Amino acid sequence: MTAGERTLALPPAARSLLWAKLADRVRAHLALGGVLALAAALYLWNLTVSGYANTYYAMAAQAAAQDWGAFFFGSLDAGNFITLDKPPASVWLMALSVRLLGLSSWSILLPQALLGIATVGVVFLAVRRPFGTPAAVIAGVVMAVTPAAVLIFRYDNPDALLTFLLVAGAWALSRGLEDGRLRWPILAAALVGLAFLTKYLQAYLVLPAFALTWLVAAPGSLRRRMAGLAASAATVAVASGWWVAIVELIPASARPYIGGSTNNSVLDLVLGYDGFGRIFGQGIGDGASGAAGGTGIGGGALGTGAAGPGAGFGGSPGLLRMFNAQFGGEISWLIPLALVSLAAGLVIHHRASRPDRRRAAYLLWGTWLTVHVLVFSLMSGIAHPYYTVMLAPAIGALVGAGVTDLWRHRARSTVAGVILAGGLVGSAAWGLVVLGRVPSFAPGLGPAALATAVAAGLVLLLPAAAVDRRLQRAALGLGLVAVLAGPAAFGAATMSRALAGGDPSAGPSTAGTAGIAAGAGPGSAVDAALVAYLVANQGDATWIAAAQGSGTAGAIQLAAGKPVLTMGGFSGSDAAPTADELRRLVASGELRYVLVGGQGGRLGGSSGAGGVSEWVASSCTAVDASGASAGTLYDCAAAS
Repeated sequence: MTAGERTLALPPAARSLLWAKLADRVRAHLALGGVLALAAALYLWNLTVSGYANTYYAMAAQAAAQDWGAFFFGSLDAGNFITLDKPPASVWLMALSVRLLGLSSWSILLPQALLGIATVGVVFLAVRRPFGTPAAVIAGVVMAVTPAAVLIFRYDNPDALLTFLLVAGAWALSRGLEDGRLRWPILAAALVGLAFLTKYLQAYLVLPAFALTWLVAAPGSLRRRMAGLAASAATVAVASGWWVAIVELIPASARPYIGGSTNNSVLDLVLGYDGFGRIFGQGIGDGASGAAGGTGIGGGALGTGAAGPGAGFGGSPGLLRMFNAQFGGEISWLIPLALVSLAAGLVIHHRASRPDRRRAAYLLWGTWLTVHVLVFSLMSGIAHPYYTVMLAPAIGALVGAGVTDLWRHRARSTVAGVILAGGLVGSAAWGLVVLGRVPSFAPGLGPAALATAVAAGLVLLLPAAAVDRRLQRAALGLGLVAVLAGPAAFGAATMSRALAGGDPSAGPSTAGTAGIAAGAGPGSAVDAALVAYLVANQGDATWIAAAQGSGTAGAIQLAAGKPVLTMGGFSGSDAAPTADELRRLVASGELRYVLVGGQGGRLGGSSGAGGVSEWVASSCTAVDASGASAGTLYDCAAAS
């Protein structure tokens, strides 16, 4: 008997149920395909407009593609002199892409775009299981069009991989809530550990959400749930610590200098500049490389509190920081609707059983959103607005879940209709405020979106039984389009302009700076004559030159395809090399040319590498490199 014959042999009720399930699955696949197609268009179109984008990470990917040692350590050059001030996981992906496709803007940025598409897909799948396909579509679209997501998934900063890994961890945890098998939370923990090797302690911001959700909503006894937490904690520790332990155990003389650290130690980065320093204010003007000297962004902040070292990037710390001039256009558009959805969802499901999947989803994504908002809002260290890409999955999930839950409850609760209408109108009104900060961009969009949301809200306020169902659905669809119009426009503007540096911003160019921070300039800003001269005269040297800071060094290295020694790391302020180290490199024949000037200016200074500038000037000979506009080139061959 064929499958069709077996289906016809079933009772009519069973056949109807089977066909309904098949139709639902087909609709789900089509919906997922549409959401992924939207994400692909947003993240792949005009992808190479930014060139190498952040040359700091691009030069590390180039080095990792040339040398396996540089691959493991995350070195800035294939000679393995100094590393990134971040762990290397995101560079590993880019390096593999460069090895496969060759060095280009496309090979550097493609991994981030693919990670973005995958992240949108995982959000869709995570939301669909408890809430259904309509909620998953809303969640996926919100995630895809969020300006911070459009920015990061088209850029070579590590936040793209960080976001994907943690969203995949949330999906794995959600699967574990369904059957209680410990393999799922352990997988989630392993993904958090890999995320730690992408951006250190920021990966751990999801742990409160994961632990609380598992403890409250996982099936089984409390003892079994506690055992799952213990196994997951051990997994996080091992998955996070193996690379750190290996690097710490290797003698400093046998590995590159740890960029961004004050004592050539990974642990110093984990606990200092890349960890608690971000929370409490270390990072600018205190010996860390970071974004020191980066360009600030103007504009008043709604948040209150004393300005910390990171205020130049993200405005003053305060509870309303996510809505200020720096962060607002990146992420704030749907935060009000997400919070309304969270509150409504918890109320709607407050009588559900402890393992209820929908209530567990609200707990997971609500805690995720709350922790990130509080940390990003109150941190007094370096706070780049693009960090908020980590809020996008939670906002998307909560909006998708909340809107569909409120929609379902309108028939028996007038309050649900009022909350739904109010959430849409309120979000559109806030969008009008954000768009009003850049009045020259898309004039009229904000008022039109608000008017549309008001019209849709009026329909949703009417009793569900008194209005045609198709009209109600059309009103809900128009309301969602209205609240998404602003972020979608900002995302489209992000796709159309070139970005560079360590502090890129989403939206139209008038909404912020071009994001060129010290140490990470555009890859095209290099003198071709200088590059040709250095390549032609490299000889047997390991590095074709030494240059101050990654902006100058990265531009030369990417153009030449040869290692350049980055003095002082990212911004030129690290204590490496010292004058004695530079002398030894010259004496051994590993280095001949030193470029003084450009991004980093005087060598030494606050980096603690005093005497470097004096030694170069007194022991080396200035040479004419046919217009070396990046600074003065010195030939140190005679000094050896």
